[in-house]
Amino acid sequence: MNQPKVMKIEQLKTSDLIPYVRNSRTHSEAQVAQIAGSIKEFGFTNPVLIDGENGIIAGHGRIMAAQKLGLAEVPCLRLGHLTEAQKRAYVIADNKLALNSGWDQDMLINELKGLRDEDFDLSLTGFDEREISIYLTDADFAPGTEDDQGKLDELKPKFITCPHCKTQFDARQHEQD
Repeated sequence: MNQPKVMKIEQLKTSDLIPYVRNSRTHSEAQVAQIAGSIKEFGFTNPVLIDGENGIIAGHGRIMAAQKLGLAEVPCLRLGHLTEAQKRAYVIADNKLALNSGWDQDMLINELKGLRDEDFDLSLTGFDEREISIYLTDADFAPGTEDDQGKLDELKPKFITCPHCKTQFDARQHEQD
């Protein structure tokens, strides 16, 4: 590996950076807005990776967010030592390797609850409202009441349709007492 011993972060104009035209990763407007929100809250903490000619290797979404925020310059880390094949592969690897990780569910729930208790804006974590709600809703395993059972009974289908012949059957006739 021919990596330089010292790598330094450079502040470059966003207008001088060249997006990789064959980038297979996409960024929706909603995701770019999330990245912009993160940059506003935490600062530009993750430099854009560029090649020797200012071509973006990693950080396309961050550049889009920076432009949305009107930032004229962003921190960049130059990876001029990579071959063309290595650059192309890293464009993919940088995104895919992050997707291959998992979550310690208990730790995540504890962290989200702690941030919620501190009135921190949980949308800045990248999770949407539905996901946050799922993680922060405590399951209730207490026995239900007769009223709860009645509500469940109302949800039972009155008719069941055979997936093969499409004949409808009265579901209530087939219930066991």
